[in-house]
Amino acid sequence: MRVDNKHSALITFGENLRNFRKEIGLSQEELALQADLDRAYVGGLERGERNPTIMSLLRIAKPLEVTVSELLEGVK
Repeated sequence: MRVDNKHSALITFGENLRNFRKEIGLSQEELALQADLDRAYVGGLERGERNPTIMSLLRIAKPLEVTVSELLEGVK
């Protein structure tokens, strides 16, 4: 789902996602491949331009070896 205005919750989530991804040395493409998602979708999530589904959160958390709660830390 695309969003027109960047909501602070999406920006916070995107920053968390980018930080966890970089922490383990994965590129967006590598994460997308491991999570069975499109690279452009992952990029949109990191920029706060996309609203993730629950399934996307679960798919992303696994290769990053974090919980969904950790991905959403600081989201209000």
